[in-house]
Amino acid sequence: MKLKLLTAVLGLSIAGLAAGGASAQTLQTVKDRGALKCGVNTGLPGFASQNDQGEWQGLDVDYCKAIAAAVFGDPSKVQYSPLSAVQRFPALQNSEVDVLARNTTWTMDRDTTLGLTFAGVNYYDGQGFMVKNELNVNSALELSGATVCVQSGTTTELNLADFFRTNNMEYNPVVIESQSDVNSAYDSGRCDVLTTDASGLAASRLEMGNPDDHSILPEIVSKEPLGPAVRQGDTEWLNVVKWTHYALLNAEELGVTQANVEEMLDSENPEIRRLLGKDKNFGESIGVSQDWVVNIIKAVGNYGEIFERNIGVDTPLKIQRGQNALWTKGGLQYGMPIR
Repeated sequence: MKLKLLTAVLGLSIAGLAAGGASAQTLQTVKDRGALKCGVNTGLPGFASQNDQGEWQGLDVDYCKAIAAAVFGDPSKVQYSPLSAVQRFPALQNSEVDVLARNTTWTMDRDTTLGLTFAGVNYYDGQGFMVKNELNVNSALELSGATVCVQSGTTTELNLADFFRTNNMEYNPVVIESQSDVNSAYDSGRCDVLTTDASGLAASRLEMGNPDDHSILPEIVSKEPLGPAVRQGDTEWLNVVKWTHYALLNAEELGVTQANVEEMLDSENPEIRRLLGKDKNFGESIGVSQDWVVNIIKAVGNYGEIFERNIGVDTPLKIQRGQNALWTKGGLQYGMPIR
């Protein structure tokens, strides 16, 4: 009996190892397919949405393009999969997408129980509240008894409950799966309050019938570190996504831009030379070409350029860098060194 049990246990262990080994092939799968499958939001202006020509654009979309540029040298080799909050994790777990770049919060539960690994934080955010000006509400602490529209399948639901419970206030949640339906419910008067990440509120406000009739309250009630995620157990692929993120940050810190990257190839600065593959082939260690960072910057620019182009102060969202400034400018964004 003991021998049979040991044999069974060994069989399960070997099967598990085989499955893990089989799953650790994402980079080769992507190369063989000839395109990256990227999971994005169904439509969040500034992060992932389609323009009038049906082209995807936004901060998260540019991360998809950056990864494709790193792997193929071509940012157009991306197949976008718009996913709701409920759909996003199963899609990644089931290999329907290679990477999830969908304004998703990095939490312990997601990092340890869902089979996911986060590759970095591409936007530091926090949950807030939006109300109609006619309510004359100036603080989230005045919302006791309010009806609140919230998207299901998000950390937003838990944060909402925590905030009201902590402050001994009552509220009536209206939980809806699609963010566009959440926005419509709020705009039509079904709810007094709309809650989501502050960046999402800025985007949602633009979609209201009369944006000027709505205000975002000053309180930020949670930490929402948003970033791309991949499946656990595939270190090779994680390295590609993670170091693409760090390359974007390092490029900004070193002043390498979409406009000057060719000129920077002749730089004598040792950090720039390592970043751009002139001294040592760092791309080889993650399974991509020596000029992977050059291809990334040519395709989408550095992190600061991505930020300002999609959600910065000169866009309709008018978001300040704030916590998303580089560490050298008082922010939290910090690229691990390429050396």
